[in-house]
Amino acid sequence: MTTDRNTRPQAVEEQDEEATKMGTSTGGQGPLEGAVIAVAGAAGPAGRATLLRLAEAGAVVVGSDSHPERLAEAVDAARYAHGGATVIGDTVDLLDLDQAREWADRTEKEFGRIDGLVHLVGGWRGSSTFAETDLTDWDMLHKLLVRTVQHTSLAFYDALERSGNGRFLLTSAAGASKPTGGNAAYAASKAAAEAWTLAMADGFRKAGGEQGPRAAAAILIVKALVNDQMRAERPNAKFAGFTDVTELAEAIAGVWSRPAQEVNGQRLWLTPEP
Repeated sequence: MTTDRNTRPQAVEEQDEEATKMGTSTGGQGPLEGAVIAVAGAAGPAGRATLLRLAEAGAVVVGSDSHPERLAEAVDAARYAHGGATVIGDTVDLLDLDQAREWADRTEKEFGRIDGLVHLVGGWRGSSTFAETDLTDWDMLHKLLVRTVQHTSLAFYDALERSGNGRFLLTSAAGASKPTGGNAAYAASKAAAEAWTLAMADGFRKAGGEQGPRAAAAILIVKALVNDQMRAERPNAKFAGFTDVTELAEAIAGVWSRPAQEVNGQRLWLTPEP
């Protein structure tokens, strides 16, 4: 169930222990310095870019994916790109709520806190027309795009509250707000995941009371994502309106620079609103 967990240097452990006692991040050089961020769906292109960006910002990054080999490659790339960064990988079945809870509990126990969960689990299926929609597509997309959001949000909610600056970030698609006929299952799944995330945000709002939320749940919205491999495979394609995975990773990292009350329950558009 667990793969690629590394042994942390004693100095880093001592710094993190002191930071936890003081209620501050290690080093104090930025909002992500010493923060503990979990990334679900870390082995894909967006996950790889996010691991790299968070490690660069000084975060302790714990990635999960259902593909051990690809996860190990993504973790190694982030670790080697930023020498000394603490980046580890866990193979977790996020369709199993117990496994999701065990992942959250294990991460908080090992590092003393959890400051973020970035949800990047993806998938797509569609049809030429609405009438040709195959409901087995819905079954698959519901598992990937909705159930994994439900399980990670429930598993990490309390730890994010305890963080004092926790963030739950969902990546969604503009098509959820303006679905097309052939994308019925995909758009409905994305819309459901957004609604669930906004409900989580309301939970944070109510828990914060008059002082405002101590944690935030927000949605980053793109038209679609593009990466270098896609450009290499289709050199003549325009990818108009697409968001590069590195731009998404930069936007993800930037959410911790904004107050929880400012971003909680917000749709953060990285593409023009439809």
